[in-house]
Amino acid sequence: MIYNFCTFIEKQQRVDMYLSALFNDFSRSYIQKMIDRWQVSINGITISKNLKIKNRDIVNVEITIEKLMEIAPEKMDFDIVYEDDELIVLNKEAGINVHPVPGENWNKNTLVNWVLSHCKDKLPSIWWVERPGIIHRLDKDTSWLIMIAKSDSMMNYLADIIKNRNIDKYYIAIVFWKIKDREFKIESYIWRDPNNRLKMTALNPVNPKIAITYWTVLEYIENKYTLVKLKIETGRTHQIRVHLSSIGYPILWDKTYGNLRVNKEAATIYQLHRQALHAYQLDLKLYWKDIQFKAEIKDDMKRIIWDLGII
Repeated sequence: MIYNFCTFIEKQQRVDMYLSALFNDFSRSYIQKMIDRWQVSINGITISKNLKIKNRDIVNVEITIEKLMEIAPEKMDFDIVYEDDELIVLNKEAGINVHPVPGENWNKNTLVNWVLSHCKDKLPSIWWVERPGIIHRLDKDTSWLIMIAKSDSMMNYLADIIKNRNIDKYYIAIVFWKIKDREFKIESYIWRDPNNRLKMTALNPVNPKIAITYWTVLEYIENKYTLVKLKIETGRTHQIRVHLSSIGYPILWDKTYGNLRVNKEAATIYQLHRQALHAYQLDLKLYWKDIQFKAEIKDDMKRIIWDLGII
């Protein structure tokens, strides 16, 4: 996979540090190996890992994945919302990685393992080999409605409608404190935190990208939480989590952007041990007609809502 982009940064920084913050799936040492193998060029010239990148540089990065043979098919229990010869729609549990990531047992118990087992040879020949048929990049600790293509034509179609924003994505979240505005729009630039490559930020981000989120308040919970319905116009990494945290309403039990004291309280009272965010609805045009997919809210979030008689 080849990435071409122009940098937008305030001050110069080492290219390996910049790229490891931008591509957080890869360690800094892996980025350095890519540079050593001439997979990175700046302004059309291959470079060394200690080169400093500056504003308005043209960056070309060629990522090659060589681990597919190490990813084995694996039977797992997933909630299938819809399936035909071209497409699968799943309601993914929180706590399951979508694709292999560096670490112990990196190639086990992921959605990719299940896809390779469930679909066998009925998968697209295109796209990144570590994510066969999967076009979403999803947080491990969020429950999700996720689409998986089983053919090249469906893969291309889904990628195209997502790129052109011809799909509506809706979420349910429980946030700390009471949001006074019943409806609101957040529009800001977000991307990598220059001081922590594992986080996104709305404050001086690396290579900022516009992000737009809408919310509607559904109900207040115990006079200190808010149940909200959200729609995203853009699909930036951690977008909803960063946006809500940036205006003072972090998602309950968000260990990266949330409130530690509130998270501990939620874990004790409701046995909630992951961020209270669920992607529950996708609206799109499929097979020449309007289609809506919905995924039931998971039990750990239901406990908080049911206790108050909201649903």
